Amino acid sequence: MNIRIDRVTTRGGDGGQTSLGDGSRVAKDDPRIEAIGAVDELNAFLGMLHHAAPEVAYLSELQNALFDLGADLCQPHVQRACSLNEEAVVRLEQESEVLRVRQEPLSSFVLPGGTNGACWAHLARTVARRAERRVVALHDAQLENAARFLNRLSDYLFVLARYENDDGRSDILWNPKRGL
Repeated sequence: MNIRIDRVTTRGGDGGQTSLGDGSRVAKDDPRIEAIGAVDELNAFLGMLHHAAPEVAYLSELQNALFDLGADLCQPHVQRACSLNEEAVVRLEQESEVLRVRQEPLSSFVLPGGTNGACWAHLARTVARRAERRVVALHDAQLENAARFLNRLSDYLFVLARYENDDGRSDILWNPKRGL
């Protein structure tokens, strides 16, 4: 695929609409644009996470997969197979298990925090949950695996946060009696 972008500023969205990949125009608050934006935001957070945890090479693969998902989302009227298939979901489960197997079981909930990498992983996890909700809201059967992928991605990011916190040894645990 050859991609060429000559102009970034087009003024095409100044009236509150934007173009999808098939050329159709929709409002910028259309649920599909909300889903595309949430996936794009998640991808940006994964970029920050990868900067904080450069040893996790799998994050580059995940960013490319999310960009593929964005391409799928912007083609609503094209018969397509979602780029995130069952194999991608299974791979996420396997990558999670590789990290999780070294971690002690939890006896409390984990508060977001810890190392820089863990903080970014926790933040990316919450954005992944939002992206999942936005994709599910489209009620598009062709995106079923995408929703499952985003669900597993949030699980992976939780396990990765624990990995970044010395496999959970530096996790900040919830103490329900320490609240205000």
